[in-house]
Amino acid sequence: MNSLSTVDNAIDLLLTLSAASEPQGVTALSGALGLGKSSTHRLLASLARRGLVEQDERRRYQTGPALVALGLAQLERDPIVAAARPELEAAAAELGETVFLAGPRAGRILVLDQAQGAGFLRAAPRIGEAIPVHATAIGKLVLAHAPDAVGLGNSELEAFTERTATSHAALESEVRRARLRGWAENRGEWIAGLSVVAVPLWRRERMEGALAVAAASEQIERLGAVSLVRRLRAAAGRIEERLAGTRLLRETQA
Repeated sequence: MNSLSTVDNAIDLLLTLSAASEPQGVTALSGALGLGKSSTHRLLASLARRGLVEQDERRRYQTGPALVALGLAQLERDPIVAAARPELEAAAAELGETVFLAGPRAGRILVLDQAQGAGFLRAAPRIGEAIPVHATAIGKLVLAHAPDAVGLGNSELEAFTERTATSHAALESEVRRARLRGWAENRGEWIAGLSVVAVPLWRRERMEGALAVAAASEQIERLGAVSLVRRLRAAAGRIEERLAGTRLLRETQA
C-alpha cells in the first residue's frame, strides 16, 4: 500500500465512520472499504493514536474527539458563525427556546451553531450534524433559494414521522410556499412534537444560511409563527450587516 492510497483509505475510513449511525467493527469496516482486515486494523490504530477514532466498550470504532475538534474549529472560522453568535444567544434568552444557525456546506445542510434556551424541550441536532433537507424548515429554504447547494435528486424521501412529505410533488409545494413567504416552518415533520420556524440569511445576494427557532409544537403555537419570524428577521438583518461590515463600523464609531 503506497502512501497516497493509504491517505485515501484513511479518509474513506473516517468518512465511513462519520456516516455510520453506530460504532463499527473491523470486519464491517474492511468490507465497506474493500480492504483486508489487517490493513484496516493498521489504519485504525494509526488514527486512534491521533485521537481521530476511538473504541467503545465493545471495541468497535467511532469517530474520536480530535476529529470533532477539527470539525468545530473549521465551523468557528466560518464568518457567519462569528457574526451570528451574539444574536443566537440574545434570541434564545429572550424566547426561552433553542435557536439554530445552519447552512448548506459541501452538499449537506449542517448545524453551524446553536444557543439553548431555558425551555423544557432541548432540541437536537448537535453542532456539526447534518439535518435532512426535505423534512426541515431550513431545508425548504435552501431548496427555495439555493437548490444547487444540496443534492436531493429524485431519490425516495424518507418518512421520519407521519407528517413528513414523502413525495417530491408535496415537497415542491412546501418549497414554493417558503419561497413566496420568505420563511419556512416544520411542524413535526422530522421529530414528532417538535416544530421549527426559520428565515434565510443573505450575503451578497446569496443565501448562505438560516436562523431557526425550535420548540415543542404547542410552544410554537403559543409564541406565534409570525411573531417568531419577525424576531428572527430582525436578528438576521443584524447578522447580515455584520457580514457586510456596516454594523461593525457603526458599533466601532459609537
